[in-house]
Amino acid sequence: MGPVDYAVIEFPGNRMTGQGLPMLVDLVDRGIIRIFDLVFVRKDLDGSVTAVELQDFGDEVDLSVFEGASSGLLDQGDIDEAGTALEPGNSAGIIVYENTWAAPFARELRRGGAQLVAAGRIPVQALLASLEAMDVPPGDE
Repeated sequence: MGPVDYAVIEFPGNRMTGQGLPMLVDLVDRGIIRIFDLVFVRKDLDGSVTAVELQDFGDEVDLSVFEGASSGLLDQGDIDEAGTALEPGNSAGIIVYENTWAAPFARELRRGGAQLVAAGRIPVQALLASLEAMDVPPGDE
């Protein structure tokens, strides 16, 4: 297996346009990632967090391709924790995915006796600030 990550993507004002979803489908179709879980949640003005069914989005966004994306890795505790990152009145998508592109690489490293001893992620905002400080436009590094 490749590394498994999660992301919480907030949609201000509960407004999901569907922009970006074709890219997510493309990543899956090309075998770059595998989606284990995709859950949508809403944080009400009183601070309560509830899961939103895909069909509750109506016809404005077609999410049918993601129906059944539930491995059981996410539980109510995870949903509640993700909700702490949201502003009241907003919604979010929580996605758990495997970076399948990395599996063959990791397998070969293990065959050679190597092992992962640390991992992390540099926040996008920090990267953009660093590139901006160097006067390098994003994508031109």
